[in-house]
Amino acid sequence: MKFSEAVKPISYLKTHASEVIRDVAENQKTLIITHNGEAKVILQDVKVYEKTQESISLLKILALSGKEIRKGKFKTLEKTFVNLRKRIKELKQVQSEVQS
Repeated sequence: MKFSEAVKPISYLKTHASEVIRDVAENQKTLIITHNGEAKVILQDVKVYEKTQESISLLKILALSGKEIRKGKFKTLEKTFVNLRKRIKELKQVQSEVQS
């Protein structure tokens, strides 16, 4: 995205609102709207916004995971699979008891 094309004054938005919204939505654009020469708001396609929020959420999860690993709060892969197999076995037993 070229910022030179993405920056518009609020007066432009006021006079071309429907055209700007259509362009932002159809082309999945992000616009920076200025007021008195300063950037004030972002006008963004909702799909772009959703993707950005999903990316931020994944990055937060990744950061938290890294923090937990550094603290030593994790299970080895082997232990995880042992626990899963044990839980599956327990669930199968409960299921067979219910069916009996």
